[in-house]
Amino acid sequence: MPSIRSALALLGATAAIAAPMQKRANDEYGRRVTDLYDVMTGNGSYSSEYFSAEKVPYHSVETLMVEAPDHGHESVSETFSFWIWLEAVNGKITGNYDGVEEAWNYLEKHIIPDSKNQPGNSRYNPSSPATYAAEHDNIDDYPSKLIFQDGLVGEDPIAKELQQAYGNWDIYIMHWIIDGDNWYGYGQQGDGKTKPSFINTFQRGASESTWKTVPHPCWEAMKWGGRNGFLDLFTVDNSYAKQWRYTAAPDADARAIQAAYFAYIWAEEDGVDLSSVASKAAKLGDYLRYAQYDKYFKKIGNCVGAERCSAGRGKNSAHYLISWYFAWGGGLQGDWAWRIGSSHTHSGYQNPLAAWILSTQAAFKPKSSTGAKDWATSLDRQLELFRWLQTPEGCIAGGATNSWQGAYEQPSSDITTFYGMWYDWQPVYHDPPSNNWTGMQGWGMERVCSLYYVSGDERAGKVCQEWAKWVKDTTRVSGGEIVHATNLDWSGNPDEWNSSNFNKSNLNRSLHGTVSSEGVDLGSIASIIKGLMWVSMRDGDQEGINLSIEVMDAIENYKDDLGYSSHEARGDYDKFGGEVYIPSGWTGKNAQGANIKSGVTFIDIRPKYKQDPDWAQVEEYLNGGNPPEFNYHRFWAQTEIAVANGLISIYGLQKDGSSNNDNNNSSNETTVCSASITNQGYPCCKSCGTVYYTDADGEWGVENGDWCGMPTNC
Repeated sequence: MPSIRSALALLGATAAIAAPMQKRANDEYGRRVTDLYDVMTGNGSYSSEYFSAEKVPYHSVETLMVEAPDHGHESVSETFSFWIWLEAVNGKITGNYDGVEEAWNYLEKHIIPDSKNQPGNSRYNPSSPATYAAEHDNIDDYPSKLIFQDGLVGEDPIAKELQQAYGNWDIYIMHWIIDGDNWYGYGQQGDGKTKPSFINTFQRGASESTWKTVPHPCWEAMKWGGRNGFLDLFTVDNSYAKQWRYTAAPDADARAIQAAYFAYIWAEEDGVDLSSVASKAAKLGDYLRYAQYDKYFKKIGNCVGAERCSAGRGKNSAHYLISWYFAWGGGLQGDWAWRIGSSHTHSGYQNPLAAWILSTQAAFKPKSSTGAKDWATSLDRQLELFRWLQTPEGCIAGGATNSWQGAYEQPSSDITTFYGMWYDWQPVYHDPPSNNWTGMQGWGMERVCSLYYVSGDERAGKVCQEWAKWVKDTTRVSGGEIVHATNLDWSGNPDEWNSSNFNKSNLNRSLHGTVSSEGVDLGSIASIIKGLMWVSMRDGDQEGINLSIEVMDAIENYKDDLGYSSHEARGDYDKFGGEVYIPSGWTGKNAQGANIKSGVTFIDIRPKYKQDPDWAQVEEYLNGGNPPEFNYHRFWAQTEIAVANGLISIYGLQKDGSSNNDNNNSSNETTVCSASITNQGYPCCKSCGTVYYTDADGEWGVENGDWCGMPTNC
């Protein structure tokens, strides 16, 4: 691409010469971003209702909040990853990228355990990563017996190369949940007061909904719980040792890498160097490869029987997908350590864009000897998974597992497979079914479609084009109100997978996703619309762009003083009074002073909830009143809205050719142009005009003294 000055001089053009690409904060959609950013971050000070005094981003502003996190002022790796996204889009709109590095620094400080919080990793033996215990579906099958038997667990093939690359044995990955205000009272390393503190909840299989969890400290010093702390609620051991344990939610780490990538390329366009963040994201991606492995490093494919299925050697235990979790731990005295992967994969957790970034982009190349190669393999495997799970309607079904029912059982003969892993319509958790919520459609497919936009991968394009039809069929805006699919029901099985099936017509004729409920879920629809925008921009699909803008305009009708929210009636809050399974005879006490024993309820073991200002309406509901109603402000949902508006501003999208900028006249020309041009940070020309330059990226025009891409309909 020649410089604008030399090219215009050669052409004899007389257009004025401008500075590099102007920021877009003066348009309506850019202002929406900066307005919301200022509310969420306290004008960039991180002193707001969305953050703790320690600069921990809360899951939600509101405290009485139970979904995956069971208190609103917990924070999760998901929240931190969305914070990176928020800073990235605000940086592009304003030109100030300082927040990207600051957010990553707090991510490192608060939610990646430091060396003191994971002692003894140097005692880890990659030839014997962990001790086997079945992952039972039913909560009343817990605690699960640890089985000390040689040959059940395979070898860890990446531990030594990570140690060689980074000079230590620590794991650089986010633990999935922290207690932002130390509401539970465990503190850091059992001190009872430090905040934030590492906690955990889910530990007891697919039927353990958040309403049945027993929150406990990651640093198990046996100060609370029963005689063995909380350990004997989860496992049966010969003896119990004081220990630390962390669990990753890998989709969040992959999202942080994705957000860091966009921050990096947008900053580069504006002459700002974010290579330090890119390097940290690459390191995160190197360790994220533990999500590519079976839980006990067993071979992938037809893995039946804990004793019969072969222990993995080399990388034959890698499914190369992004699993639901992985975990690591060790003794408080630093004398032993363990690591596990996960056998379960969910379509909503995949991120082929992160795989592409880590395998192709120099600034994000992992240091390890095989990291980039592994992510290249993962890119292909993830795209195949999406196509294998795509219904005729276009939506994406659940996932696959290498360990049926968590214990390497034999599934029924009608269950189809993907590289020998079995189809699971509700991977990992069943209460509620994990793929019914359409937020999983937005989370997974937004990453596929952003990959399509930045790389032009035709496989991603195929999946996204079919999925975009589903979005258009299930989303409508009328009178400023949004109605979209909020939940799906699933039936049938995908076809047995063969890579040659990718472009097959009439694929998966027996697999169906049916809309079971409609409404408005602001975070979910903003995420879905982001995905629709990426594919529509790449393909020049004005219908998709129109719908995207209509939805984002309608979301403005849900604006309030704290951002955006809709009214939510929480009928599920009757489960505050529901029983939490505790085995008969087990007794203990948590840091809130609650006695834990058989028959205890969710609220019984969280007595501090009765001090919450919103507790009265929950109590009234438990006493026979109406379900409580809330307007929640979730950090992730606000960020999805900000990013979706930001994309409209950054890429100059217009509905039916109308201008988004206050100082421009509207026209009937579309502003969809070559993605190869907009990928470089240039806008589309606002109207058809003189073509000043043509290259492999497309036709170039000039407006306001800078290059722009000629609209595709010229």
